Amino acid sequence: MITRVTQQTMQYGAQRSLQTNLARLAELQDKASSQRAINRPSDDPAGAAESLRVRGELRANEQYARNISDGEGWLSQLDSVMTTTKQALDRANELTLQGSNSSLNPAARDALAHNIDSLRSELVTQANATYSGRFLFAGNADTAQALQADLTFAGGGTVERRLGAGETVRVDADGASVFGSGGASVFTLLDGIAADLRDGKDVSVHLAALQDRIKAVTTEHSTIGARHARLLTAKDSVADASLALEGRRSAVEEVDLASVILDLKMQETAYQSALAVSARVLQPSLMDFLR
Repeated sequence: MITRVTQQTMQYGAQRSLQTNLARLAELQDKASSQRAINRPSDDPAGAAESLRVRGELRANEQYARNISDGEGWLSQLDSVMTTTKQALDRANELTLQGSNSSLNPAARDALAHNIDSLRSELVTQANATYSGRFLFAGNADTAQALQADLTFAGGGTVERRLGAGETVRVDADGASVFGSGGASVFTLLDGIAADLRDGKDVSVHLAALQDRIKAVTTEHSTIGARHARLLTAKDSVADASLALEGRRSAVEEVDLASVILDLKMQETAYQSALAVSARVLQPSLMDFLR
């Protein structure tokens, strides 16, 4: 079967070809000016879906980075508190050893007791230490003080920070594990040492309990250090993941400008050629003017 080609058919064909070339030229001009491969979802539906997914992962990663930064603040403050607490307890141990000397006169023993009282006050301050207005040793409890009047710590859930999709780390500490609680607390212990010093009693009986408390503080400090190490490892992982995700986003959304400019020049040449050919093929005749 032979298809009849008329002048009108040629015009329609030429118009379609010119419109196709013009649309492609406009698309390349958009990409060159915006330097983006996807200016609207219809440009690349699959690419747009991938872009949304990658951007979602980037936002989650940014939140993990903020969580880690906040967690670093908590654990750094805890590390400082634990260091100060350990130093105070070591000093209390030294003073107790000095006070075990039976040849000390009452004035010397009273001076040692006064120093013990000062160390107790310092430990109370550390027990009520805060970070960003939150108590380090009270968990999620909403309370005026972490250390209560009965020398127990306010109860509450632990404070945790999410480091990844399935990983969290605790950033607070258990006050009872560090300082003891109630009658078994370091505060009661120091009160007893100070009272015995003033009464002229043998304070060496308190040394074992004091050294046990120092060991407990050291153990808890080590646990906090291990959590901090996890946090730093997660920080590096999140930074690496962010770089990788940014690379994927760039590959999906951004264009190779040199390649786009080359394609644009080629498309401009093709469009100009199409215009020239159409002008020669579709030259108007006398009948076109008489219609």
